[in-house]
Amino acid sequence: MNGWVKGGLAVGALAVGLGTLRKALNPSPRYAPWEKPPYGDFEEKVLVVGGGFGGYTAAKDLCHLVRDREDVGVLVLAKNNFFTFWPMVPGIVSSDIDARNVAQPLRRALILAGASFRRAEVKKLDLEKQVVEADGGIEFPYDQLVISLGGLPNFFGIPGVEEHSLTMRGVEDAERIRNRVIERFEEISLIRGEVPLSKLTFVVIGGGATGVEVASEIHTLVHENLAPDYPNIDPHRVRIILIEALPHILPELDPALRRAARARMVNERIEVATNAMAEEITADLVRLKGGREIETENVIWTAGNRPNLGIEAEGLPIDERTGIKVDGYLRVEGCSNVWAIGDCAAVKDIREKDEQMLVPPTAQAAVQQGHVVARNVLAAIDGREDDLKVFEYRPLGQLVELGSDFAVNEVMGVRFTGLVAAIFWRLAYLVRLNSPQSKVRVAADWIVGLFLRPAVTQIRGTSER
Repeated sequence: MNGWVKGGLAVGALAVGLGTLRKALNPSPRYAPWEKPPYGDFEEKVLVVGGGFGGYTAAKDLCHLVRDREDVGVLVLAKNNFFTFWPMVPGIVSSDIDARNVAQPLRRALILAGASFRRAEVKKLDLEKQVVEADGGIEFPYDQLVISLGGLPNFFGIPGVEEHSLTMRGVEDAERIRNRVIERFEEISLIRGEVPLSKLTFVVIGGGATGVEVASEIHTLVHENLAPDYPNIDPHRVRIILIEALPHILPELDPALRRAARARMVNERIEVATNAMAEEITADLVRLKGGREIETENVIWTAGNRPNLGIEAEGLPIDERTGIKVDGYLRVEGCSNVWAIGDCAAVKDIREKDEQMLVPPTAQAAVQQGHVVARNVLAAIDGREDDLKVFEYRPLGQLVELGSDFAVNEVMGVRFTGLVAAIFWRLAYLVRLNSPQSKVRVAADWIVGLFLRPAVTQIRGTSER
């Protein structure tokens, strides 16, 4: 009898524990559906345009700051209903990471926090009427506006780049690159004669972190994941070339880390060409300054970024090269209730003596700006101008992964490479994922990947733009 009692207690305790865990992983939203006021009914309306690192952070922080108040409403407008966790995007290329786990559910996270969300692409800003116009002429009013539109690829006016290259700006782009590699393998498997060199050559232009990671992921895709499925194709015939206009790759890192990264790529037979600048790109050729030509039908462009200024607004101070001009508080110059953060904003780096130096357009910079602007917006709402905080960028370091077993990291001045760095990279970014489901799925995929190759498939119809 005692055994039955103990067994029942154990089962009951397990059920209670699982129920508690489920509740912790699935928190209740701030407002129940029947009690949430419409955005337009709030006394103070804060409109956040853009759902990237900056906009998402600002909205979440602001909701947290006003959780005990009923006068401030937050609405986020974004063209996608997901938040792209950018550091893991290159991993989609090799199928090391599933795309759905990189696209974090933006709507759910914001609703849980107490904000409203609408998927729409902004078209026009009227500073006098204090409204933002979106698709279909729908107007969204605001008392405080935060612009966080992110960035776009910069092609620098080079002929053929936009027409003949794949960009790397998000989940869809990563899937297109993977599908392009698979498509080439499928084409080659049907060729009975001489295989054109251009089909097996993949050129990544841009030697920053994104370019280095993409080149490494293509190598993993070709040599580890596709090679067993295409026994008639020698993976060593595939050329992966990384082109950088500067004298070295990863210019933002310490020279020792640059050398370690380059050595890793050379060991993997990834060709690294520095001091090389693309002059023209055609359907089957990359022409470099100096006359060198590379036969390729596969170009991935990661070389430049420019602010996304896709919003018409008369009176908004904009520099086409650097973005929306803001003061030290991240408030748009000449505006008392409009703020700009992230890649679309020209934020001065007060750490530098040169007043023209701007904060780099990175994810960590956008997150830090989101934290600051949330507090400054609330201070402006409450009329506490003396409490406005000047933004000071504090770089925490950079992590660059070159395959599942190697990374080059610089964290708070500490530099380390190799397998330990790769494990640190994965743990650091796994913790930062916002969705509990994505954390579990990514961790499970990595663990399974230690024993089984990922299943790599091509979904037809997404190979090209």
